[in-house]
Amino acid sequence: MEFNALSIEEERIGKCIVNASYIIHKSIGPGLLEKIYEVCLAHELRKVGLDVKRQVTIPIQYDGIQFDEGLRLDLLVEDKVVIEIKSVEQVNPVWEAQIISHLKLTGLSLGYLRNFNVPLIKNGIRRFRN
Repeated sequence: MEFNALSIEEERIGKCIVNASYIIHKSIGPGLLEKIYEVCLAHELRKVGLDVKRQVTIPIQYDGIQFDEGLRLDLLVEDKVVIEIKSVEQVNPVWEAQIISHLKLTGLSLGYLRNFNVPLIKNGIRRFRN
């Protein structure tokens, strides 16, 4: 499968997401509720000048019909990058499929699955491409 190259802006946003994740994990550590990490990550990304929307409802098209209650994104950064946030001991493969589906349904190219409940934050960052 061949991927289109990400834009410079998408790569920049991705680096900001990874950096903000490290800052948060170092500051407050693992084991808290997902909503806490969501609000902190949104805050850190806004501090570097990025537009961040939380709990974004995205309508989906199916069989020629638009369903408004179809999809909810934890974070949408600059209307370009999707972030799904977890705080669990083990990542369920369904969540990986979920972020891939989010990318397909939104037509976006880059997404992150962020699990903050890990001893080393590098083990809690998964990057996905559409």
